[in-house]
Amino acid sequence: MNGVLVIDKPQGWTSHDVVAWVRKTLRIRKVGHGGTLDPMATGVLPIYLGEGTKLVPFNLEGTKEYIATMKLGQETDTLDADGKITAEKEGFSCTAQRVEEELSRFRGKIRQKPPLYSAIKQKGIPLYRRARSGETPEVAEREAMVHVFSLREFSFPLVTLEITCGRGTYIRSLCADMGRALGCGAHLVGLRRTRSGRFTLQEAMNPEELSRLAEQKKIGEKIIAPGEAVDLTGKIQLEEKAAARVRQGQPLRLSDLREGEQERLRKGQRWGLFQGRGELLAIAESQVDGGPLLSGNSQALRILRVFQG
Repeated sequence: MNGVLVIDKPQGWTSHDVVAWVRKTLRIRKVGHGGTLDPMATGVLPIYLGEGTKLVPFNLEGTKEYIATMKLGQETDTLDADGKITAEKEGFSCTAQRVEEELSRFRGKIRQKPPLYSAIKQKGIPLYRRARSGETPEVAEREAMVHVFSLREFSFPLVTLEITCGRGTYIRSLCADMGRALGCGAHLVGLRRTRSGRFTLQEAMNPEELSRLAEQKKIGEKIIAPGEAVDLTGKIQLEEKAAARVRQGQPLRLSDLREGEQERLRKGQRWGLFQGRGELLAIAESQVDGGPLLSGNSQALRILRVFQG
């Protein structure tokens, strides 16, 4: 059982809860998740099965989309509704226009400080454990990329936003910083992830659906094969001799590729290598810009990950 299941994570579950549920329901040991969601959040959580777990590092790089709701006028220690109120402002006013004016400050490359209650480790210990023990360690700012940050709905004191961002962006921090910019403070009260890389809500199922399909022995219909579960430049079909080299983790030369494949290569691209029935054999990175002047002995593809059938 290899590939990816897209789960609509319920509120109150941790990402590890979902992994445990899938492991128990499908009775398989090798299960992982891509992109942690806080217990309060819901939405798209890719779950990787068997050889599909090797795809996690590649898919974590993808963009993510969220619908987030923040409450103005209150700050909490966790930056969300699960925490204790640490500051409160009364008698203030805010308009949708005022929110719109501040949103542009948080688009593009930004600097943000991750929440103290997060899984980031300092000296091998997750920050949230240190925070729960009463410590207040200093957390360094990090760079994040916010592609879209727009107003979806305004119903004072609640503000609902649409966000598209890169890896490592903390929505809780984004909302807290937005509240400070507005001069009233804010914290996250609702979060739904609608996309994670190539995976969307439209293909997601909840745990109850997973259980039902497993009982009906139809879960295979929902598993996305490894070759279709990762964003790649394209696919390269290999002959048996080249496939044997790949299984040993050896790089491929231009002469190992079929006629016409060499010209497609551009340095730094990631390709899916296939052989036989069309199952993903490996993911490789091109080392050259293809062309007729290159020697057939030139190293063409560096193997990043090999998959067992």
